[in-house]
Amino acid sequence: MKTVLMVAEKPSLAQSIAKILSRGNMSSRKGLNGACSVHEYAGSFVGQSAHFKMTSVCGHVMTLDFIGKYNSWDKVDPAELFSKAPTEKKEANPKLTMVKFLQVEGRGCDYVVLWLDCDKEGENICFEVLDAVLPVMNKPRSTERTVYRAKFSSITDTDICNAMNHLGEPNRNEALSVDARQELDLRIGCAFTRFQTKYFQGKYGNLDSSLISFGPCQTPTLGFCVERHDKIQSFKPETYWVLQAKVNPEKENSLTLDWDRVRVFDREVAQMFLNITKMEKEAKVESVSKKEKVKQRPLALNTVEMLRVASAALGMGPQHAMQIAERLYTQGYISYPRTETTHYPENFDLKGCLRQQANNPYWAETVKALLSEGINRPRKGHDAGDHPPITPMRAATEAELGGDGWRLYEYITRHFIATVSADCKYLQTTISFSIGPERFTCIGKVVTSPGFTEIMPWHSIPLEENLPHCERGDVFPIGEIKLLEKQTSPPDYLTEAELITLMEKHGIGTDASIPVHINNICQRNYVTVESGRRLKPTNLGIVLVHGYYKIDAELVLPTIRSAVEKQLNLIALGKANYHQVLEHTLDIFKRKFHYFVDSIAGMDELMEVSFSPLAATGKPLSRCGKCHRFMKYIQAKPSRLHCSHCDDTYSLPQNGTIKLYKELRCPLDDFELVLWSSGSRGKSYPLCPYCYNHPPFRDMKKGMGCNECTHPTCQHSLSMLGIGQCVECENGVLVLDSTSGPKWKMACNKCNVIVHFFENAHKVRVSPETCDSCDAALVDVDFNKAKSPLPGDETQHSGCVFCDPVFQDLVELKHAAMRHPMHRGGQGKRQGRGRGKGRRPGGRPNPKKPKDKMAALAAYFV
Repeated sequence: MKTVLMVAEKPSLAQSIAKILSRGNMSSRKGLNGACSVHEYAGSFVGQSAHFKMTSVCGHVMTLDFIGKYNSWDKVDPAELFSKAPTEKKEANPKLTMVKFLQVEGRGCDYVVLWLDCDKEGENICFEVLDAVLPVMNKPRSTERTVYRAKFSSITDTDICNAMNHLGEPNRNEALSVDARQELDLRIGCAFTRFQTKYFQGKYGNLDSSLISFGPCQTPTLGFCVERHDKIQSFKPETYWVLQAKVNPEKENSLTLDWDRVRVFDREVAQMFLNITKMEKEAKVESVSKKEKVKQRPLALNTVEMLRVASAALGMGPQHAMQIAERLYTQGYISYPRTETTHYPENFDLKGCLRQQANNPYWAETVKALLSEGINRPRKGHDAGDHPPITPMRAATEAELGGDGWRLYEYITRHFIATVSADCKYLQTTISFSIGPERFTCIGKVVTSPGFTEIMPWHSIPLEENLPHCERGDVFPIGEIKLLEKQTSPPDYLTEAELITLMEKHGIGTDASIPVHINNICQRNYVTVESGRRLKPTNLGIVLVHGYYKIDAELVLPTIRSAVEKQLNLIALGKANYHQVLEHTLDIFKRKFHYFVDSIAGMDELMEVSFSPLAATGKPLSRCGKCHRFMKYIQAKPSRLHCSHCDDTYSLPQNGTIKLYKELRCPLDDFELVLWSSGSRGKSYPLCPYCYNHPPFRDMKKGMGCNECTHPTCQHSLSMLGIGQCVECENGVLVLDSTSGPKWKMACNKCNVIVHFFENAHKVRVSPETCDSCDAALVDVDFNKAKSPLPGDETQHSGCVFCDPVFQDLVELKHAAMRHPMHRGGQGKRQGRGRGKGRRPGGRPNPKKPKDKMAALAAYFV
């Protein structure tokens, strides 16, 4: 029997598709990586009985990066990243061991069916999956086809079964266009980002951004926001005057008329018009016209329009809205949410989708009326040739989806019903009046057929006061005529919805990447999201854009990226050569980069005005080991220490607090130690600012604190405070936090595991001796006499944290499940407590007992 491997993009999709194709008759098991499941069932494939294995990946299997040495910011000239630096594909998430998982499941299979999302990114993942599984699959007969691609737009029985019956092939060109985009963004983005981050963070202390990033799409996106900010700043309000007249057709009601000249900017001219009209007592009807007008129903919904509405009407950021839409899609509630198309194909089952909504109390009446009277064919929109417009595929309730999920689903459904409803029709009456030589107008609208506005009431024609019945030549008494003084107002900051429109118009990003670029400029602290989801640029964002304009406007204008996007689309269509596009674009940006570096003084002049130099920023904290003067602690992102005398800057661990550590000094370089802490519930460790940036030993890397330092005698080092192998990760060592008393704890120096022990102990010290059973360092504990948990009023005890029966109830793990190799499994009642002896992982025999503490610790790293 042949075996067919089928791969979807997400675990939830794999389950849904397998359920449909097996008609619920399948067995499921967890894959070796724990994240993906495998669903198996029997069926037939290409006319023969087959065993199906349906599994998934978790998004991209591989990611593009520079090879190891080119990832060092300090040792590599950013200019080399354009051409010299070789790139490689690495696993996107090494913890998931996705390649190994796919190879295990693919071994011995005869066919592979790819159920990845049907967009360019999906095509790219198809080839990542094929690279992993083809080498281990059974070799086909000479002409036999083994690779198949399923094309689908929604997770419904009809669509999935139809896709299975009409399998195609993956599209190599679309995958290449994604590879090209990834490489361009990596090389261009990294080169500019590394250069400007190092240059400006080495000079200014209050930039308040850990990364001053540049992106070929991100920077033009920021450019739009700053362009609007500049218009607001340079706006000068002008005073103008409007003539307003009121007539009284009936005694009680008055009718406000609009001046045909609209407004004038000269006060004296306005006063003249007022004087002329004030002489008149009556307004004469010059003409009455009635016209039937139509407000068109909306085009079918695509991604960009959905994101616009989500931001403007539902108050959801584009990234958040996209995540919700993807969840609704994987659960089968809506069709694929990434599409540029606003036109339904002729064979699309509109009535079938509409019937699904016939029982929802919010729109059941409208839907039933449409089904009985017949639906209108949706308006002819744009067909991008990708997926059908976003459509509700099955009924849902607010209780099922909850919160934002329901709000987005409700909008998508109302929009869909509106596309098959009638247009809104209304009668517009326009009455033209003359008061002396001046003309005035009054307009009224009466809805004759509400059409789609019943289901989208926010689009309905506003109710207006009824106009009086009148004919040409009628006269009405004038109630009042006055001159109103007004001022022109500046434009407001861009809303997310307006920014999305601009990005789409100028070809910046794709429907899938637009939310990511907007999210990036927010996270980099280039813009802040104000009320009404308006994007207000920060000082840093403004200075950067002005700097780009000063040096090379094309870095921030949308034109060059728009041209690149067109080239990438030509690759996807097979009309452009992948290598030529890559080489040509990188050559342009390499020249721009060299010019940018040579001209950076132009941007620096703008920075000087807005930001403070390092020497003038921060507060004195700890002493420098070179000059013994105080270094300043700069709290703004990225936090760092700066010695103004030596003109040196030392980076620090982020996302925590830094304080002086008892004025103790590092024995290697005489720098005062500082203590980093992530809070009372988190971990903390001391570090030497110099060693943290310049590792003193060969086995240390940049960014290691004292809890990873291998100094043999320093009282703060791993050698003196390390206790035993981490209970969670492979390479970590649990290190005593000597500042944590009386709530003592030890924390892993690699991951976030924290073990609390010996609460209210007076002193905890790490002994030079080790445990005979598990090789962990013994600890000496002095308890307070009043609170000692030891038997017989004892206050001192020495033993192993993991094996000593006296300590077993005094050890408690936080942050993760206890999986220490020295712990017995299956202790249901005492989960998370250190108990008893155990075995080494993987059944390896115990090594010989190390002779000294350093060798004992080295054994944990093996």
